[in-house]
Amino acid sequence: MEVNCEGCAGCCLDWRALLEDDADARDAVDGHRRREVFEDEPSATPSREPLDDDPTFVPLTRDEVRAFLEAGMGAALTPRFWHARGEREEPRSTDSSSGDAPQAGVEIDGHTVAAVAGRPAFFIGLRKPPKPVAPFGRDEPTWLPTCVFLDPTTLQCRIHEDDLFPDECGAYPEHNLALAHETECERVESAFGGDRLLDADHDDPDGLLLGSQAIGAKLFCHPRPTALEGVVERAAAGELTRQDRAEAIAVAAASSPGTLAISDFHYEQAKERMLADADADTEPADKASWVGPAIRDWDERCRAAGKAVPSPTIADAVERERGAPETPGWDVE
Repeated sequence: MEVNCEGCAGCCLDWRALLEDDADARDAVDGHRRREVFEDEPSATPSREPLDDDPTFVPLTRDEVRAFLEAGMGAALTPRFWHARGEREEPRSTDSSSGDAPQAGVEIDGHTVAAVAGRPAFFIGLRKPPKPVAPFGRDEPTWLPTCVFLDPTTLQCRIHEDDLFPDECGAYPEHNLALAHETECERVESAFGGDRLLDADHDDPDGLLLGSQAIGAKLFCHPRPTALEGVVERAAAGELTRQDRAEAIAVAAASSPGTLAISDFHYEQAKERMLADADADTEPADKASWVGPAIRDWDERCRAAGKAVPSPTIADAVERERGAPETPGWDVE
């Protein structure tokens, strides 16, 4: 497998706004969301639709979630929930007291959320604040939802050489190719031209974690659906709070691969880490602290900018001066 990533980063941002109209945008990413399997299901079974609208969401493993928390970067994380699929996943109210076996769908905040054994299921991935970027050879930057770790100036990942770099990112697009799914590289080629996927040959990938093997390792299941009341509504509206994210992230960090078991110790520890100094907006110079303030700054700058778009080099003030790692650029051999 060989890819040409220079000037692209299509798998790290939501670039649909660059297309001429919404229909084209939806067609360009149709079927892109990575296969999100809760059970061993036929390949023809359609994927569930997530509550959020991120077409390039990268699921993290439990160990990766813990590593981000230990590094002080919990602010980079966010959950993804799904709508239950069709009639086969009829809703079960969160206040149901019947003795019936739990259904796959749980009703929360007016949404029937996909679940496993009556427990709302979710991924944990990386947040995408708005950043001014100019991918695909464009001359002018545009505000686009962009991975928290992507450097807008070089379009390179700030943690690519770090132990925190997610396995799913390192394997991309190998998993898509192994599952015979279109890659983001191919979609970018179709929309903007150029050669991105140079060689599609690949080895048998590790770490796909499909079906039941994903439970507790990549697919997390919340044991208390009522704790998500309000959270699901805000997730669908794109308005999750730090407290909302902390609840889901704590459950993910406390999960046990292969089971539905939750460690109370790890849950409390993770939630405490997520909520510690939640309102602080200091300017430290270590990588464990720059993420949250930078995300808040990007959000505020985008809201205040209106139609104006600054140079991507503004990332020096927003990220680098807060301690974000530098990226090498593309001239390094």
